[in-house]
Amino acid sequence: MPKMKTHRGAAKRFKQTATGKVRRRKAFHSHILEKKSPARKRRLKRDADLVGGDLKHVKRQLGI
Repeated sequence: MPKMKTHRGAAKRFKQTATGKVRRRKAFHSHILEKKSPARKRRLKRDADLVGGDLKHVKRQLGI
């Protein structure tokens, strides 16, 4: 059987940590930033862990 190919779109959006968790960027931090508070923008900068039903799907796309 041939190997599974990595989904390139997913590879650009998600990263695996050393402990095996999958990290993602938060939404709403790319434009229309003027009306968002500085505290909210700081929170949106941070990466978040992928949890729930999406995790299994993304791990399969990344070939993990």
